[in-house]
Amino acid sequence: MRKSDKRRSFSLLGNSARVPLKVLTAAVALAVLATTGPATADGPGRGPIAESHEPGVDPTPERPPTSEVSWLSFPGGVFAVDSLGHTVRYRACDGDTGRVADPTMRVAAGAASGAVVVGGTAYRYRVPLVGRSEGTLEVIQRHRPPTTLTGVVITSPQPPTDPVAGVRLFPLSGQLARVVADASLNPAGVTVRDLSGRYGDQQIAVNGSLRPKAASVIKLWILVELLRRVDCGQVFLDDGVLVTPEDVVGGTGQLQFETFPQVVTVRRLAQYLIKYSDNVAANVLITYLGGFAPVNALIDSMNQRSTILARRMLDSAAAQRGEENYTSPDDVVSLLGAVWDGEILTPTSRDLMIGFMREQTLNTKIPAALPPGVPVAHKTGDLPDASHDVGYYLIPGTETAVAFLTAGPMATGDETVRRMARTVYDFLVTPVAGAVEE
Repeated sequence: MRKSDKRRSFSLLGNSARVPLKVLTAAVALAVLATTGPATADGPGRGPIAESHEPGVDPTPERPPTSEVSWLSFPGGVFAVDSLGHTVRYRACDGDTGRVADPTMRVAAGAASGAVVVGGTAYRYRVPLVGRSEGTLEVIQRHRPPTTLTGVVITSPQPPTDPVAGVRLFPLSGQLARVVADASLNPAGVTVRDLSGRYGDQQIAVNGSLRPKAASVIKLWILVELLRRVDCGQVFLDDGVLVTPEDVVGGTGQLQFETFPQVVTVRRLAQYLIKYSDNVAANVLITYLGGFAPVNALIDSMNQRSTILARRMLDSAAAQRGEENYTSPDDVVSLLGAVWDGEILTPTSRDLMIGFMREQTLNTKIPAALPPGVPVAHKTGDLPDASHDVGYYLIPGTETAVAFLTAGPMATGDETVRRMARTVYDFLVTPVAGAVEE
């Protein structure tokens, strides 16, 4: 497994085994980002939702997408920049500023720079708006020496490391576009990113901004937020969590068949969350993490504008109120790419997450479309009006992140996902034929 080559300084985590998670208050001199509409799950409020012409698809992201957003990955945290909205967010083991306005932000020469003060701490930054560049963040606290953090800049999509090699992946777009066009009953979107370097780390997409209901794909963000806290020393996998009869819901999973109350380890909750797509584990972990806000803070800090966690699993009353979880192929691959490259989790937590995805027991989509024995690590999502499968093709030397999302009837959506999955596989294993322009 390849890890990005990054030059980084020490983190604010230091050698502490446990760091208290603090939410810093906004400084008097700066206002937290003003929004229109009510606040939702630690993100800004959403404006009126445009009428969708495709059933099961919400066209309105939680915050409108911008063309110039990036986040700086450094040990123990991230620093997000929205250069059009003039906002930033620091989120690390030692705290979270929330979205903060920086009206004096300077955008020039392809980089955003400025300084904000939150809770008595100053954050002075220079973050390029081009992915794979190196950015710098200086954290200045009273009575302490300044801390300089450097790291790789993440954008969505990340630019290829080798544009010449990347061109060889483009014909796959046309092949996938035909599959999407043929899916008359299912609005579909697909995003594919080379992780191996064989295609220069190129990313392609067809309807990559499609925003269907996330279904159980949202569980990936729950897991990443949990493992991020493990990396910070705030949570331990052997910790126990009390699960009560009131926590039990139906749908997918194994915990619902056990006897409660009982104490379940964080490790088993995390494993079941992915391996069995366990709805009980998902809801218990949401509560354990502190509700929707921390997961949405993770999403916001990575500038993933189409994704939101707004309800628990099997909460039909919330769904009827219009509280729904959404995502997009582009956001999924943004998360998968950051996990793979060690930009949001440590290598140990990354390997644990991918290991859980390799144990996935719901295998009627990506694995069913491929020849037996092809190594994959994936996560499904199913609703009556959504069918998804996302994850990694782990073919040695051709590792690839994929996100296949559909809306509309689940049965035909399953078949569309399988067709997209097989199209990608056939392209990857026949590079000579696949490299021919059509």
